[in-house]
Order: sequence, then structure tokens, then C-alpha cells
Amino acid sequence: MVNTTLGCVQTIFNCEQTMARSACVNFYKCNMYLLGYLNAAFSYNLIFADVPEPWQYGFQDPATPVMEGIVDLHHDICFFLIVILVFVLWMLSRTLFYFNQSRNPIPEKIIHGTTLEIAWTIAPSIILVLIAIPSFALLYSLDEMVDPAITIKAIGHQWYWSYEYSDYTASDLQNIAFDSYMLPEEDLEAGQLRLLEVDQRVVVPVNTHIRMILTAADVLHAWAVPSLGLKVDCVPGRLNQVSMFIRREGVFYGQCSELCGANHAFMPIVVEAVPLENYIEWIANKIQESA
Repeated sequence: MVNTTLGCVQTIFNCEQTMARSACVNFYKCNMYLLGYLNAAFSYNLIFADVPEPWQYGFQDPATPVMEGIVDLHHDICFFLIVILVFVLWMLSRTLFYFNQSRNPIPEKIIHGTTLEIAWTIAPSIILVLIAIPSFALLYSLDEMVDPAITIKAIGHQWYWSYEYSDYTASDLQNIAFDSYMLPEEDLEAGQLRLLEVDQRVVVPVNTHIRMILTAADVLHAWAVPSLGLKVDCVPGRLNQVSMFIRREGVFYGQCSELCGANHAFMPIVVEAVPLENYIEWIANKIQESA
């Protein structure tokens, strides 16, 4: 495939050099082949990273507006960090270069400088304000609860999760509820992830406002899914809630993020976002199973 692509590039280059495109029989075919090749490469780049990777130091790809805001805020703060780092290193370098015993044997006797002190007080204050404005906006957006179309309750146990969909039944005694356990390594199929795959996923529709209600049955847990920008404590006897709006289809992996005992590392979370039609079909199957 690579040789064919290089041959097409050479053919097109020769046609451009001779300025006789009509004389090149394979010019059109090579153009179409290259377009298909680039399209395949571009599609490959659109594969999202919704699972931890070895030696990963960056974020997973965002799937919600909240996570996009977190990533943008991180990048903005990193910009200020780099500017301050470069400035401090520049000042230290100049100080070490010019103010040493060989270049300046008699030290300067400067006690204070009003202008300098005002500058290094106001400049950090301005930087903090520039950081605070988007961070407060993001913080309040995390607590904003838009009128949800779906409510899901997650309950943390030692050491598994329980989920309840209570919007689709007339009685509180009969609702869609299931437990989600980590799949043992010997039961994994090809392509499934060790310590992250579960026997029953949380299925939700895309482009839908969803409310998660979270609690725990025994000890403290935390329901965390990095790609969704969520990390909520699950406290026994208390209900916490969070809103999420998933923009794209995918399978998003998370884990319990609060130390909860010996098997704390074996409480994965898997959220599968599907089109609305698939979600309705999944709900209908669950209702039939519980009937």
C-alpha cells in the first residue's frame, strides 16, 4: 500500500513538472487513491482514547462539555505556567551571569524598590484573576442541573456497583436494576480490557441530559469516569447528584476513586453511549427481563 501511494505521488509530481495533466493516464486514478488513503488516515486519527494507556500523562479524550472545559482550563493554566517559568529562568540566569564576584565584586546595596514591588504584586494578581474567571465558570457549570430526561442511581458496594433506572416503571417496587461486577481475567474476550471490563454496562443515549444519583451501601466510594469529567463521592446515607451530557457514541471506562477496602482496585465502571434508538431497544429488553 505504501509503495502504491509513493508511486501515485511520483506520478502526480511528474504531471505537475511537465504541465501536461491530460497526458497522464493515471493522474485521475492516483488522485482518487490518495484521497482515499488520506481519508483512511484521517479516520484513524479520529479514534478516541477513552481508556487509560501505559505511561499516560495527559487527559483522555473528552466526551462531555464539562470535560472539554476542564481540558481547556488546564491548557490555559499551562500557558501561564510556561510564561512564568520562562520569565523566572531568565531572571535567574541574568542574576547569576551579571551579579557574581568576578563581574561585580562590590555588591549593590538596594534595600527596596517601590516600582518593582508594585509590579510584582499587581502582575500575579492579574494572572490569578485571568485564571479565576474561567475556573469559577467551570466550577458552577459542574453543579448546574439541567432538566434531566433520564435519572440513573448508582450505589457503591464492597466491591461492585449497582444501578437503577427508575423512569420506566409505574411502581417503585419494580424498576430496572442490576449489579455490575468486574469480569475476571479468564472470562475476558478478545479486545476486552483487563481490570476495566464489567459484566453489565451502564447504557445511556447520546445528546441527552442525564442525572446521576450516587450513594454507597457500606463505606465511602467514588464514581469516576475521566472521559466524562466526572468524579463524585458516594457516601453511605447521603445522595449526591451530578449531570452529564455525552456528545458522542463510545464506551467510557472508569474506576472507583476512593479507597474502600482490599478489592478497591477491582471496581471498574463502564458507560456505553449509544444512539437513542439503540437505547430504547436496550430499555425494552431490560423491561422484558424484569417482567
